[in-house]
Amino acid sequence: MDLAPTGSSVFAALIWWLVPFFAVLGAIIYVIWIAKFKDKFTNETNRSVNKFQSFQESFRDDPSSNS
Repeated sequence: MDLAPTGSSVFAALIWWLVPFFAVLGAIIYVIWIAKFKDKFTNETNRSVNKFQSFQESFRDDPSSNS
């Protein structure tokens, strides 16, 4: 009985360890990247909404200025 691992079984074991490792590593990097991107996107969205609201307000009649 030969109990020494063959080349293909060593390669298969390596794949079974590396694929989950890189999947978890990629997921962690993705979550960190999305967290940073979300903050930037939220800030830019709020800035755009504030500019649009001030643009809308420029068309409204101010009753105190008509007196």
